[in-house]
Amino acid sequence: MAQYLLGIYQPDGDPPPPEVLDPIMKKVADWQSAAREAGVWVFSAGLHPPDSATVVHAVGDSVTTTDGPYIEGKEHIGGFDIIEVADLDEALKWAQGLSEAVTLPIEVRPLAFGSCAE
Repeated sequence: MAQYLLGIYQPDGDPPPPEVLDPIMKKVADWQSAAREAGVWVFSAGLHPPDSATVVHAVGDSVTTTDGPYIEGKEHIGGFDIIEVADLDEALKWAQGLSEAVTLPIEVRPLAFGSCAE
């Protein structure tokens, strides 16, 4: 079994109004319930807007901190789910269901465990 991050990309700006967002969040809750029932769900979280980020960059003896996201863009990761499935094909199937629920793109990435040298 492998774990995958399903990153939810959303456009910058204000969230949709409740009449649009509430049905989406219901579909997300249904997707998460199905993932739990299937035994593939590990963890889910939403993120604060990119302007709440702080970037820390250490180079040699110098450490710089900068407010805001590392990369400016028109989209950002607004949340993510971690699932544990047999392979990428199964992860992509779950990502499709999540994308249908949120109506946004989902980035699927395997998690790497152990040292960076592996």
